[in-house]
Amino acid sequence: MKKLFAVLAVLAVLALIGWRIYRKVTEEEGTQRRRGIRAVAVVVKPVRRENIRDVAEFTGTLLPKSRFVVAPKVQGRLEKLLVNIGDSVKNNDPIAILDSDEYEQQMAQARAELEVSKANLAECRSALDIAEREFKRAKELREQKVASEAELDEASALYRAAQAKRQVAEAQIRQKEAALRTAEVRLSYTRIHAAWENGDAPRLVAERFVDEGAMLKANDPVVSIVDLSSVIAVIHVIERDFPEIRIGQEATLTTDAYEGKEFAGRIVRRSPVIKEESRQARVEIEMPNPAGLLAPGMFVRARIQFGEHPDAVVVPAAAVVRRNGDQGVFLADTGEMKCRFVAVRLGIVNGNSAEVLEPKLDGMVITLGHHLLEDGASISLPDTEDKKRPNDAEGERQ
Repeated sequence: MKKLFAVLAVLAVLALIGWRIYRKVTEEEGTQRRRGIRAVAVVVKPVRRENIRDVAEFTGTLLPKSRFVVAPKVQGRLEKLLVNIGDSVKNNDPIAILDSDEYEQQMAQARAELEVSKANLAECRSALDIAEREFKRAKELREQKVASEAELDEASALYRAAQAKRQVAEAQIRQKEAALRTAEVRLSYTRIHAAWENGDAPRLVAERFVDEGAMLKANDPVVSIVDLSSVIAVIHVIERDFPEIRIGQEATLTTDAYEGKEFAGRIVRRSPVIKEESRQARVEIEMPNPAGLLAPGMFVRARIQFGEHPDAVVVPAAAVVRRNGDQGVFLADTGEMKCRFVAVRLGIVNGNSAEVLEPKLDGMVITLGHHLLEDGASISLPDTEDKKRPNDAEGERQ
């Protein structure tokens, strides 16, 4: 009998535990069902019709339209530097002067050697005249049977030798003249000028690399010259935007240096290749800079319009969501206070707006709270939520 009572007691305890577990589970399910049917508070915005533009923004750096370094063609001590940073220079203006004593001496030596060669030529010409007369006389005597054949041959050889010496003397003169011209050119290189092609408009000295008294080798930089009549904005575009970039396309640029001010430019160059390392292509935008406001090295933002669709169906970009792999929006039925998920095909997405190509939409779309929604879910709007709160609280107490 005691064993029977023990077994019955154990069964009663197990039954009580099972009943409590069942009540707890059913209560949680009821709570979940009540929460599931509760309306989700959302924010809605109307579907609009407006012009939408496909505008992309890029960042880049300004470069001068052209830049070159002025350097000497010969070595020497920098005797005088005629310009400094920020100075305006014209085409062929002198920039610096090197010590020219050595090159003046080389020119004087070349001129003296030329004079010696000229004197040698005069001597050779005189010797040639004598040899020519001797040859003619020997030839006449030979014809008269007075001179022997050997005498004629000797006169002929002397004549040809005199001709060769004259030719050598003439060649030496040409050589010395060339050496003199070389010495003159090297002397002229001691005066360093800024020279360029494509216009004579003044340019500016951007950098100075040396000071007076420095010993320079050939091609050592002295100053750099820049053309700032226009500047080049260098940007890099990714593969997706590369096909949209065209030569002549207009661009609008801004920089932090002039807040609120926009500068108009035009695409002048586009690299034909996309670098494998960055998957980007170089694009250059040229902007007129008549007032000199823009300086190389500035950070810029460039906006380029790729296209424009007038009278497009537009929804806020925040309304676009994904459900089960489909891209779409939740349309709000403010009468039934329900939502409906509609898959859409987007066109231009620009900033806070997105163009809907298909299907045709109208009404209101949900822009906030849709992460809690599924197709057909109940919704509430902010102005109706407050009115429903007392009833909801009463329902929860019940």
